[in-house]
Amino acid sequence: MSESKLAGQFFDAAISLLERVRDEESANVAAAGAAIAGAVAAGGRLFAFGAGHSSLAAQDVVYRAGGFAVMNLLAVPGVVGVDVMPATLGSALERVDGLASAVLASSPAAAGDVLVIISLSGRNALPVEMAMKARELGLTVIGVTSVAYATETSSRHLTGTYLKDHCDIVLDSRIAVGDAELTADGIEAPFAPASTVVTSALMQAMMAAAAGELVGRGIEPPLLRSGNVDGGPEWNRRVMTEYGDRIFYRH
Repeated sequence: MSESKLAGQFFDAAISLLERVRDEESANVAAAGAAIAGAVAAGGRLFAFGAGHSSLAAQDVVYRAGGFAVMNLLAVPGVVGVDVMPATLGSALERVDGLASAVLASSPAAAGDVLVIISLSGRNALPVEMAMKARELGLTVIGVTSVAYATETSSRHLTGTYLKDHCDIVLDSRIAVGDAELTADGIEAPFAPASTVVTSALMQAMMAAAAGELVGRGIEPPLLRSGNVDGGPEWNRRVMTEYGDRIFYRH
């Protein structure tokens, strides 16, 4: 099979998944946007968390052009990406009981805030415990996960539950278990994961819905502009000053 045909098949698979979540998750995306807008309007803070490659979608909505200035990354050392050595340490830390509670206890997150937790499988101890503890603290929890994992895999949390079981709102990425869209003769393992594409799209759709909800309430969304356009840095300084007490990625 030619390289171009495989590349085209991946695009087709990704587009099909995007169309599916657009149509099937629209109500949940709207609900998530409304929850985020409600927190912003009430003076609350926004946080996003993801471990491993799920952290990519979390980082995608933090400190970026066209994004909400008040969205913060809730970082857990060692699990944000593949920058630790060995890289397998991050996967191991996702299974450690008690880590999420310690992270939340030392974070600025508090009652009335919103925490978006991204975990493709939703089965590891870290995202499950993160959701449970956050709700105990009075945060609204939005989970972005593949619900299919809850029926086709076993939970790694001591309760036997999954991320989806401890969220106020769940966005289902509809990614198949294994996260590989393609197979081909001569290639032993499935390949071409689409979870990052779909999950990032769900996150951006949710934030777009939040912006629309805020405008409907007569509130200007706290958006950042590109620092590479004329006037962008000045705009961003104003927004960051206005919302400085809700931003934790700057000094």
